[in-house]
Amino acid sequence: MSGSGAGDGGSPPWGPADPVPELAETRAIPSLGPDERSSRPGQAAAAEAGPEPGGTSTAGGRRKRRGRSFWLELLMLGAIALVLALLIKSFVVQAFFIPTGSMENTLNIGDRVLINKVVYHLRSINRGDIVVFDGSGSWDFNTPPPSSNIFSKAVDELEGIVGVSHDSSIYIKRVIGLPGDHVACCNGKHQVTVNGAALSEGSYLYPGSLPSALKFSVTVPAGDLWVMGDNRAVSYDSRLHRGDPGGGAVPESAVLGRAFVVIWPPSRWGFLNIPATFEQPQLNAAALEDGTPVKSAASPLPLALGFAGAIPLTWLQRRVRTRLRRRRH
Repeated sequence: MSGSGAGDGGSPPWGPADPVPELAETRAIPSLGPDERSSRPGQAAAAEAGPEPGGTSTAGGRRKRRGRSFWLELLMLGAIALVLALLIKSFVVQAFFIPTGSMENTLNIGDRVLINKVVYHLRSINRGDIVVFDGSGSWDFNTPPPSSNIFSKAVDELEGIVGVSHDSSIYIKRVIGLPGDHVACCNGKHQVTVNGAALSEGSYLYPGSLPSALKFSVTVPAGDLWVMGDNRAVSYDSRLHRGDPGGGAVPESAVLGRAFVVIWPPSRWGFLNIPATFEQPQLNAAALEDGTPVKSAASPLPLALGFAGAIPLTWLQRRVRTRLRRRRH
């Protein structure tokens, strides 16, 4: 069998290979220069292009908005804290400064106490409670009534937060007799009696102080309280106001709250508990200073509680505002 092959001297069955171009003919794709890059549309040109002269960058606008938002939120936080502090002072707790010695040694000059304004909404006033009350209309019946101007009242409330007080008709005393009680001094042992039961007052009376150097016998009118200081020798209390309206007693409605703790100075810190003598079941049978005025004392508690309540409220309203903004976008 005959066939064609290389040995036959004939040409191969395929054509000659394509010629390889010379190295000199090869070209590399040149990189884009500044002109070409800036002419390309898209993110590269936008990223490298700076803000136009006289324009405001987006980042700068965001910074200004954040700055304004910070100061606005700070202002709102302060306003909310102030409102809460006013509410706390008016309805919950308030501090008072003791300027006289008629409650010694239970309360010394310079002590600061907190009064609970809620307790008498939950229970009645008890014998032995130390109460702060407004004496205008009973002990200070000639005192002009407070101004009804809303701005004056607002200023008074704001001053009360930091302890500034101009009201000399606020007193602090211990409740000895409740409405209907017969309070008298003195029995054969020179003790004050309530409904015939003798009070053992040695635990809270000023050392060496008699229960009373004045003799009296009164029945407390309905709705009133008979109150006395713990330093009886210098306490201008119900005994010495018997010529005033109410016969020395003060209205229950005039009580601002119960003093329950001494908060200053730290060495005097402690709760003001009811002495044991007032727990007697028998009680439930049918040179003097100008009273014991107390001054509203500076206390950070209302403002601190105000801020404690304002912070979560501010955070919550910020979260709500952020979510609403995200939904709009």
